[in-house]
Amino acid sequence: MTLAQQFAGIKRDLDQQGIIFSFSGYLSEGILYSLGEALREKMTLEEADGPTVRRVFSVFVEQMQNIIRYSAEKVTGAAGRPVELSAGMVTIGMEAGKVFIVCGNAVRDGDVARLKERLDHLRSLDRDGIKTYYREQLREAPDDDSRGATIGLIEIARRASEPIEYDFTPLADERSFFCLKARI
Repeated sequence: MTLAQQFAGIKRDLDQQGIIFSFSGYLSEGILYSLGEALREKMTLEEADGPTVRRVFSVFVEQMQNIIRYSAEKVTGAAGRPVELSAGMVTIGMEAGKVFIVCGNAVRDGDVARLKERLDHLRSLDRDGIKTYYREQLREAPDDDSRGATIGLIEIARRASEPIEYDFTPLADERSFFCLKARI
């Protein structure tokens, strides 16, 4: 198989799955900003309605920030200034008339149980329950190591049209690959 055939096959597979946007690699706040602008422009060109564009953009930003903050796969260094890049992936597509956003990144195995607990709690709540939980969490002091993760996950659940989905699969080095899917 030639290089062009291989990558044409990948593109064809993504198109068949309804993928309109996909990124995999190392992220920074600057990359988040650039990808977010491209996503917003793409959705505007497709004439998506304003509220949908805002919800998709908001969930996209929250998921990308979770990768940047919590990915267990990071590179650091100095290129004239301190640099930290976090590895992960985000995919956006259409499925049964709804936009979906999936993010994935490595997390430490020690964080999996707490993350599952938070996500299961969110999945157990109805729309009103999510709103109430959001207001409660805004009044609470954040966990020492949360960096806003609870609020970010609630924001994703608030904007999703269905309960969020998630999954973990074990990796090497006491890490797991975490995926989160939200439909808008």
